[in-house]
Amino acid sequence: MEFNNSDFTILVVDDVEVNVFYITTLLSKVGYKTLTATNGQEALEITMEQEPDLILLDIMMPVMGGMEVARVLKSMPEKQFIPIIFLSALSSSEDIVEGFEAGGADYISKPFKKDELLTRIKHQISLIAAARIIFKQNEELQKTIIGRDKLYSVIAHDLRSPIASVKMVMDLLINNIPKESLKPDIYELLMMANNLTEDSFNLLDNLLKWTKSQTGTLNTVFQNNVDLMNLIYGVIESINGVSKLKNISINLIGKTSCEARIDIDMIKSVLRNLLNNAIKFSYEGTSIDVILTENEDRLIIDIKDHGVGISKDKQIKLFNIESHYSSHGTDHENGSGLGLLLCKEFVKRNGGSLWFESQEEVGSTFSFDIPIQK
Repeated sequence: MEFNNSDFTILVVDDVEVNVFYITTLLSKVGYKTLTATNGQEALEITMEQEPDLILLDIMMPVMGGMEVARVLKSMPEKQFIPIIFLSALSSSEDIVEGFEAGGADYISKPFKKDELLTRIKHQISLIAAARIIFKQNEELQKTIIGRDKLYSVIAHDLRSPIASVKMVMDLLINNIPKESLKPDIYELLMMANNLTEDSFNLLDNLLKWTKSQTGTLNTVFQNNVDLMNLIYGVIESINGVSKLKNISINLIGKTSCEARIDIDMIKSVLRNLLNNAIKFSYEGTSIDVILTENEDRLIIDIKDHGVGISKDKQIKLFNIESHYSSHGTDHENGSGLGLLLCKEFVKRNGGSLWFESQEEVGSTFSFDIPIQK
C-alpha cells in the first residue's frame, strides 16, 4: 500500500533527551511529522490537544510511567484506537506481556536497530492508512446507498398515486366497454395499455415496499382476529380485471372461517404478488386454485396454477437476491423479480415461511403458512 509519511504524526515519549533527539531525527529523515514529550502526563496532554497518529512510548519515566499512559488512553473511547509502540529497556517476557495487556500494538526492546524500528513503525502506519481508506470508502458507500434509496422512494411514491388512478380508469374501461363495440386494433391497444398499467403499478408498489424494508422504515403492524378467507377473497376481487383479460378463473377452496394475527398490508401484498405471478404464467382459459387449509397450529395458503412452470435451473434462483431472475409471462407480461423477494420477507415477518413446487408445462404451486390465532 502506498502512502505519504508526511501525512502522519508520531509522538515520541521518553525522559532521556538524547533518545528523543535520535528518534525524532530518524523519523524526520523519512518524512514523518513528530511531536515530543518527556513524561507520561505531558504525553497525555499533547495527545488530547493534537491527537498523533502513532505513539512511541517509553515505560520508565517520571510523573507517569508508560504503562499507565497506555491504560488511560485505552480507556478513552476517542483515543483508544491510537496505536502504541512501547520502547523500553525492560525486555523480560513478563514486561512484554504486560505491555500488550496495557494496550500496546507492539513492543521493541532497547537498544533497538534503526531498520527494525522503522519497519515496525511502517507496519503500524500502513494499518492506519488502510483503516482510513476503508472508513472513507464506507462513508462514500453510505452516501451512495442513502441517495439511491431516497431516489427509489421518491420515484415509487410520487409515481404510485397517478399510476393507481390510471389503473382504476383502465379497469373501469375494461369492465364496462363491450369488446364488440370497439375495432379489433383499438381493443388490442386497450388491452396492451391495461397490461402496461398493471405491470407499472405492481413494479412501483413493490419498489416502494422493498426500499422501505431495506432501509428499516417498514414496520410490521399486527392486527388481531383477521378473517383470512375474507382477506383472500378481497385480493381476488381486486385482480379480477387482470384475470379476465386472459379468461382465467380463480377458485377459492378450503376452510370457510379462520382467524390470524397478521400485518394485513403485508399479507395482502404477498397474495397479490403470488396471484399476479400465477396469472402471468398461466395459459389463457385455464384456472388458478387458492387453497386454504389448517395443519395443527398453522394456516397454509396454496396458490396453484396450470401454466408454464419453472425449469430446475431457474428454480434455485428465485429467492436469491444476487441471482434472481424475471421473465415474460405467457402474454408477454413484464416482471421486476422483486415480488417473490418481498413475499419471502413479508411472510417471515408474519411468523411463517414460503415455499413452492413447480414442473415445466404442468404448473406451479406457491405456498406459505402463518400461525393460527386461537
